[in-house]
Amino acid sequence: MPDNNDVFAALASPARRQLLGLLLDRGPLPVQELAEHFDMRRPSVSEHLRVLKDAGLVRERKSGRRRYYRLEAEPLHELSQWLSPYERFWRERLTSLRELLDEEDGE
Repeated sequence: MPDNNDVFAALASPARRQLLGLLLDRGPLPVQELAEHFDMRRPSVSEHLRVLKDAGLVRERKSGRRRYYRLEAEPLHELSQWLSPYERFWRERLTSLRELLDEEDGE
């Protein structure tokens, strides 16, 4: 089972984030169709998909000679739960900053 480190490493690449976005927007797609959205060769796209698959972020299904990929969102939900305290921290800090700025505007 992949851990948060695998998910973070997979999400570090803009190309992999774009692949996830395509799968989110369009549903399961074959690697050929995914590759059309990138300025890189298909083997490079396949390597990015392998990293996403190893991190548990996509699932692969073979149909004849084609490989279809679909988004697996559970690791993103787990990551979101882990990030939640940090989100609250920054939300509270920004609220405090807004209140301070509003006080200065009132003076």
